[in-house]
Amino acid sequence: MADEKDLKKETRAVHAGRMSAEHFGMVNTPVYRASTILYPDLATLESGKVPYIYGRRGTPSSQSLEDAVTALEGGARTVICSSGLNAIALAILSVCNAGDHLLMVDSCYAPTRTFCDKTLSRFGVETTYYDPLIGSEIKTLFRPNTKAVFCESPGSLTFEVQDVPAIAAAAHVRGASVLLDNTWATPLYFNAFAHGVDLSIQAATKYVGGHADVMIGYVCANESHVARLLQTHHDLGLYASGDDCFLALRGLRTIPVRLARHGETALKLARWLQAWQEVSRVLYPALEDDPGHEIWKRDFTGATGLFGVVLKPVPHKALAAFFDSLKLFGMGFSWGGYESLIVPSKLHRTARSFDAEGPLIRIHAGLEDPEDLIADLEHGFAQMKAAQ
Repeated sequence: MADEKDLKKETRAVHAGRMSAEHFGMVNTPVYRASTILYPDLATLESGKVPYIYGRRGTPSSQSLEDAVTALEGGARTVICSSGLNAIALAILSVCNAGDHLLMVDSCYAPTRTFCDKTLSRFGVETTYYDPLIGSEIKTLFRPNTKAVFCESPGSLTFEVQDVPAIAAAAHVRGASVLLDNTWATPLYFNAFAHGVDLSIQAATKYVGGHADVMIGYVCANESHVARLLQTHHDLGLYASGDDCFLALRGLRTIPVRLARHGETALKLARWLQAWQEVSRVLYPALEDDPGHEIWKRDFTGATGLFGVVLKPVPHKALAAFFDSLKLFGMGFSWGGYESLIVPSKLHRTARSFDAEGPLIRIHAGLEDPEDLIADLEHGFAQMKAAQ
């Protein structure tokens, strides 16, 4: 059999992290629910030479997921957390100390901004928000105490595509670490480490889990960042249960085929929406006329199911009629599961304004038949028009 690193990512997703030999040939690693782990004798306890020492520090359930993710990411080591936000906080705390400066993309996930503004600031880490389209000119924002640049591409809600390689090159010249929230693309569609990232972050609640039934996150590090990531992860006592690791690993096995369907449906919906008279513009980098399309085409190998839509101005009662009439699109603040979702979006920007002509909405294309989803949206627009 070929070496794991030579396998395609679709194959790694199926085979990496399996521990069948250790578990009597079982395809899936069983769920380990453990706190105390017993040592056979004092000498073993004092030596510390055992694969597992305490439930919080890892079990076969977490190791299987970590190994599979590391193989898929192409990194050096992965740690598992209890949520995507937990993973974001861990990554930042692994590279920033009191008195340091962080450059944070202005289009970041809203809870990331809250963490920076409320928690990091209390501990003496200053955050500067930067234009997601700044590219190599980010070099003008560095200070002597700038320790990290945080990217998210495409950005939350507005889907600007960042020039991550240019940003990473500028950061590394100054000795700063590069962190990326890669939840939208996953390692299937964006190779973080090949583009200069040091810590790749995933809200595995979304596409890795894939079934809207688990809260989990991870951070994968390159070799130079493993030690500090592991130390911070251990010091904070971060942990994900065996049940959650099992669910995430189950989802990981099918992520290639699910992402392909999500992306195919999203592109159909996006193109259909572009032609609809109530729509001002669609925010999806896979569209040929999207402002970020060229960088997306250069750096990404696919597009997933999440995108934005700017509607033309409409009374709130008409907007409510649209949302309330939908039958297949649920309203809920997540995405990445098998179900289609839709929510209104509110922006908070400080470095680069985003001027929406009308209401901004976010759509996640699930695994339903796209024609049924189109019919649902068409019905919604008819209700919107009737309510004006």
